[in-house]
Amino acid sequence: MVTIAKVAKTDHPVQELIAGRWSPYAFDSRPVPLSDLQSVFEAARWAPSSYNEQPWSYIVATRDDPQEFEHLLSCLIEGNRNWAKYAPVLALGIVSLKFKSTGQENRAAIHDLGLAAGNLVFEATARNLMVHQMIGILPEKARETYNIPAGHEAWTALAIGYLGSGADLPDRLRQRDSTPRQRKKLSEFVFAKRWGNASALMTD
Repeated sequence: MVTIAKVAKTDHPVQELIAGRWSPYAFDSRPVPLSDLQSVFEAARWAPSSYNEQPWSYIVATRDDPQEFEHLLSCLIEGNRNWAKYAPVLALGIVSLKFKSTGQENRAAIHDLGLAAGNLVFEATARNLMVHQMIGILPEKARETYNIPAGHEAWTALAIGYLGSGADLPDRLRQRDSTPRQRKKLSEFVFAKRWGNASALMTD
């Protein structure tokens, strides 16, 4: 399903799943098989975390249940609702901000939620599914809608499904989906000796 224009042109060899993964705005409406959906969250389950705290939780809704889907959709900012409503699966990523054992702040919690999301995304990619992660959500709306307890916070949302044509999207989003992926060079973010000094390991 991945168009050739969206496969990353890497400077060094990486796994095909990494080169092929991207975040579309255009989703097809066909449902995701339950077995695939279970496997992508199973992948999240096995992500590493500080002290094995596993500080992530997810709330999931599919278009097969229109009322629940609308509840979750309402927790996104308007700009994301406009395209995410076409995805067959939506999820909220929720993070526990304190260690269960001590009640102290878990500074790794958000990092670990990201690791879980990374596992989920690459398992999805292996199954020809697309995932678009969003920071544009309404955390307090999510708290109210789902009775999220104190010490936990809705942090991200995910749209999961198959790549669509984008026929219902505005031109600016279709343009984004057709634009080749770009990233910083390694020398711009891997440093040595001092901040901003590119590591010699990354400049060849």
